[in-house]
Amino acid sequence: MRERLYRTEGLILRRSDLGEADRLLLIATPEGKRRVIAKGVRKTTSKLAGHLELFTHTALQLAVGRNLDLITQSQTLNNHATLRTSLSRLSCAYYTAELYDRFTEEDDENRALFNLLVEIMGLLDQTRNPDLALRSYELSLLNLVGYRPQLQTCTLCGALLTEEANRFAPSLGGVVCPQERVPSSDVITMSNPTFRLLRYLQTQPLQVVESLRLSVQVRSEAAHLLRSYLRRLLERDLRSVAFLDEVLYHDE
Repeated sequence: MRERLYRTEGLILRRSDLGEADRLLLIATPEGKRRVIAKGVRKTTSKLAGHLELFTHTALQLAVGRNLDLITQSQTLNNHATLRTSLSRLSCAYYTAELYDRFTEEDDENRALFNLLVEIMGLLDQTRNPDLALRSYELSLLNLVGYRPQLQTCTLCGALLTEEANRFAPSLGGVVCPQERVPSSDVITMSNPTFRLLRYLQTQPLQVVESLRLSVQVRSEAAHLLRSYLRRLLERDLRSVAFLDEVLYHDE
């Protein structure tokens, strides 16, 4: 049982107004995501307001409430200020937060997922390749939640894949080798540079995207493949996808 007052880290995923001056927040923590209340935070005199902006990484003190816990103290660890000046980076942050939300349950402790979320938000705040950062994040998240796409061996026969492999099957969970017969409607053709990119990102830390220089075609193809796989797992596109597509390649 938790103490009446406890401390944790949090990253603000979503917020909505509650009553005249309060806010209901959905936050990610090392102990899992949870809904909490920030009382009086919409008042101009609130000392909490500046520390509870969307996508802020913050140190929190909370009080256990009857239904929802209450934030009593907050100290910003990283407000991701650069992220807020760019619509394309902001669209990536919305997508990142929603992806985390869809693959987690409330109060389901997963420190690795929380650390990954904090890491990707920090990277989106600074990177020159926000779209590639998303691809790396998607692959890392899928690995942590048990849906790692098979990119090293054939999903059907288990044979080691060579550079001749050019078919990704979302319904099968990865790439199929040239020897396997799969209906064309079940596979997406991919180029060799895209195949090599996905395999590389799957085994590297997020920051590796800073050194990559890739064509728009390869970037778009990688996004399409992973989005198709995520759509298969989640049974629909994320709500933030439309916003992401609209601004990602149009914001300087």
